[in-house]
Amino acid sequence: MTKDNHRQQFPALANKAYFNYGGQGPLPEPALEAIYEAYKRVQLGGPFSAEVGAWVVQEAMLTRRAIASELTVPPETIALTEDVTVGCNIALWGIDWKAGDHLLISDCEHPGIVASVMELQRRFNIEVSICPLAATLNEGDPVAVIADSLRPNTRLLVISHILWNTGQVLPLAEIVKVCHEPPLTPPCQGGGQEDFSLIQGDRQEDFSLIQGGRQEDFSAKKHKVRVLVDAAQSVGVLPLNLIESGVDFYAFTGHKWWCGPEGLGGLYVSAEALADLHPVFIGWRGIVTDANAKVLGWKPGSQRYEIATSAYPLYAGLRSAIALQHEWGTIEERYAEICRLSKYLWQRLSELPDVECLRKSAPEAGLVSFRLTNGMPHKKLVDLLEKQGILVRTILNPDCVRACVHYFTTEAEMDKLVGVIANQLV
Repeated sequence: MTKDNHRQQFPALANKAYFNYGGQGPLPEPALEAIYEAYKRVQLGGPFSAEVGAWVVQEAMLTRRAIASELTVPPETIALTEDVTVGCNIALWGIDWKAGDHLLISDCEHPGIVASVMELQRRFNIEVSICPLAATLNEGDPVAVIADSLRPNTRLLVISHILWNTGQVLPLAEIVKVCHEPPLTPPCQGGGQEDFSLIQGDRQEDFSLIQGGRQEDFSAKKHKVRVLVDAAQSVGVLPLNLIESGVDFYAFTGHKWWCGPEGLGGLYVSAEALADLHPVFIGWRGIVTDANAKVLGWKPGSQRYEIATSAYPLYAGLRSAIALQHEWGTIEERYAEICRLSKYLWQRLSELPDVECLRKSAPEAGLVSFRLTNGMPHKKLVDLLEKQGILVRTILNPDCVRACVHYFTTEAEMDKLVGVIANQLV
């Protein structure tokens, strides 16, 4: 399918230059039709009928399979949620936190996730620290920064795969390896008795692992750090194999780079991490009952984290949106085109005298963030662009403008964006 033919499937692209895929992708016509037909089927069958009930189960299964195929994971590891934030909250609140536990988060996370972490800290008296990943955008090693920030009592690392503000792609597999395979003698970052006591105070049967000469097993048991990833900007962009990455929790949405409907996303929970993550929001979709409605336990796999009634017709819309992207090319081909086009925009913006791109080299994904150096407020520029049918957004930290480039973005759109910015800066 040619790019022009592909773009014709998106009604929102007909009268504007769209650069906000990282906020919400435009819904393609086939997905709109699939959602409408699904709602119609529910009404014709009766919203609360045995026929529609069986259809809902089938739709959920097909959607988990479609998502799992994109992430290269088994379908049973996928929980269907509303969005990234819900998925992150399931993982954040499902851990059995104890006072004194340590949570590590980067300085580039979305405010919605930061606020959740702050509430965890208040409610459970956990320790929270921030690792400075923003400084590694153009130089430095994010893996080393994270490794240096881990403590003996660290239980969870919270990061994004692609940083939503700067577009930096983090080396996920390497980060997970550092968290899952710590040194045999973990560094005591705090250097004080409080940190050391967290190890010394463990139960005798755990300590016996050292006594028996199995120090390596003890280290893995007591110091393995779970990794939660905000995947808002990576799903639909990067070729993914979550099994190979080793990541524990991966929260994503369908309404951004997949260009699916808002209100549908998911959470991947690895088979190993499943046992340590308790359901927080609980409803009939996540439990098993007997013939007398007695609760017997959780559904197997990640389905235990699903709750209750949802907008089921959105499932067909998301599957349709994903399928349409495959009509253009493979995920590897789409990612290569995203990188080619984002490099083009980055180069054009870098040529403007009063524009500074945050990255000093070509972007690794579709987020191109830049700042004005002539004193014009970024919001003013964004408002002026929107009046001319060009949609970008401001980012507050760091203070900049963000333009998102998808695989079906055109050079003409980017030339228009750069041209209007140049005229505004004269």
